Amino acid sequence: MLKAYILDDEPLARDELKYLLIRSEQVEILGEGDCIEDAVADITELKPDLVFLDIELAEDNGLSLARQLETLEETPAIVFATAYDEYALEAFELDAVDYILKPFDEERIQKTLEKIKKMKNIGNKMIPIASSIKHNSNGKIAVLADERIILLTVADILYLEASEGKCNIITNNQVYKVADALVVLEKKLNKAKFLRVHRSFIVNFDHIVEIEPWFNSTYNLQMMDGSKVPVSRTYVKELKQLLGF
Repeated sequence: MLKAYILDDEPLARDELKYLLIRSEQVEILGEGDCIEDAVADITELKPDLVFLDIELAEDNGLSLARQLETLEETPAIVFATAYDEYALEAFELDAVDYILKPFDEERIQKTLEKIKKMKNIGNKMIPIASSIKHNSNGKIAVLADERIILLTVADILYLEASEGKCNIITNNQVYKVADALVVLEKKLNKAKFLRVHRSFIVNFDHIVEIEPWFNSTYNLQMMDGSKVPVSRTYVKELKQLLGF
């Protein structure tokens, strides 16, 4: 049974979410609140598995609570439950497990609970699966692809390609389709090894074989697997500086 805490300054929204969670028979509600100050104290004491967190609160922003919770010794999984979709990118950068919109849908809540059940422990740290890519100290990253958590060796990544708001991670022998946007993954990769060379591409320099001049002062990068990655004019100067030519 998952143990949850709900933070929302709208009583009706809290009641609706609480009803759906109890109806699922998978969640025990440890507590609820309508302000961040009380929520921090409650969550620290109650130690819930997950927190359902509204973003637009009367006197504060739920994103700030998510940042505070990251400092706890036992960090709960965060599910943002809000009426606003424009915070989704920032929410997942804070390692949210999921992002659900009001009015709440019972089937959507069920999918969220199923995701949380698949959470894995890696290095004694709880890793939420909604964040498709995570660092690990042994040079690996955890990637959510096709509802499976896969450990990839960072050195095996050739390049990343944006695709319809999501991302493809190309390795030596496989392509992994993940839900995160390229800009999210860019922040999680080693900048000494990975560089954005196009608005839709980030490459691993260790896998570049050849740099081919193209038209209008652009270039193509030939990768170790034979594929070619374009370098747009915007990123040519940075590429040249890094390679010293």
